[in-house]
Amino acid sequence: MSKDYLKTAKLGTKVINIGIDSDKAHGAVMPPIYLTTNYTFEGLGQKRTYDYARSGNPTREIIAEVIAELEGGVGAVMVASGLAALDLLWQDLPGNRRVVVPHDCYGGTQRLLNARHKQGLIDLVYVDQGDDAAVTAALSEPTALLLLETPSNPLMRLIDLKKLIDLGHKAGAKVAVDNTFLSPALQNPIKFGADFVVHSTTKYINGHSDVIGGALVCTTPEDVATYRWWANCVGATAAPFDSYMTLRGVRTLFVRIRQQQQSAQSIAEFLHSHPRVKVVHYPGLPSHPQHELAKVQQAGFGAMMSFELAGGLEAVKQLFDHIELFSLAESLGGIESLIVHPASMTHAAMSPEALATAGISEGLVRLSIGLEDAADLIAALDRGLSQIA
Repeated sequence: MSKDYLKTAKLGTKVINIGIDSDKAHGAVMPPIYLTTNYTFEGLGQKRTYDYARSGNPTREIIAEVIAELEGGVGAVMVASGLAALDLLWQDLPGNRRVVVPHDCYGGTQRLLNARHKQGLIDLVYVDQGDDAAVTAALSEPTALLLLETPSNPLMRLIDLKKLIDLGHKAGAKVAVDNTFLSPALQNPIKFGADFVVHSTTKYINGHSDVIGGALVCTTPEDVATYRWWANCVGATAAPFDSYMTLRGVRTLFVRIRQQQQSAQSIAEFLHSHPRVKVVHYPGLPSHPQHELAKVQQAGFGAMMSFELAGGLEAVKQLFDHIELFSLAESLGGIESLIVHPASMTHAAMSPEALATAGISEGLVRLSIGLEDAADLIAALDRGLSQIA
């Protein structure tokens, strides 16, 4: 039966139905997991669609189709982690290999970028992506790639995607956007002209904190083919079972994130009024510097936030010693709520100077809001904060 009706369906409907009823052999509603490593040839010189699981797998193809559709891309390359997806970009940079990146990007991204720069694979330039003049100056020299991250991790700074992407293209650079923090349910950078979208599918796309994965969404068939070749060449492709787990998780993306961001709004408002909290970084608050931009650029405010404790590191220690319900663990986007200390955990790879430049203080706490009842999460934070001397 034709599925032409999906062409006009909402994304929340598409994410459920792509790949459904695709099993011709047995009529399974859910697509099966193809765990085989290899495939038989029909005869000498007669290769089938797939020959070896590293280079191609039906389960991986379905999740790639889903994510590309959600982001409005032509295709997606599914790999073993978000950093693996990012690392693919350097494999085919044209010309001078100069890369301009945000100075406050994820710590793991900085570690990877610095390592590749040290190897001589890329020429690396850090810039405050919220400073248009600084970005323009950084792009005044020939640049191969402009990497953007919005909202930023962990300070939830937003940038005007259309403006920055246009600046990148005007300078002759390709533009990639890390969309992990919001997911395609809340932001679609390709609509603003991005050439690539990068995801750690470990986070909101899978949403259950039980599989590592990454995706590179491309906007041209040529780039899809190029980066799939590179993923196969360097052995970075996602495993069949991981692909299945990600596919199973993404089906509920829209319902999950709707509830998570509703709870996040209530929690941010609670923290904003708490006497032991100096400032809350959450785009859903009118006090956020880019609140109006978030309302235009995003389909929601998301479920990530950070806040500064007035008592600095000592206050953080006291909170973490008494916090309940929130797990003290890295990562984000799962069904469980998490609390982290960015300076010593997620961004520990950054030097003290880099942390200071990025504005990541010792008193900063980051939250990933899960699916627990918001009232219980607020009560847990209230009890924890009350223990700060």
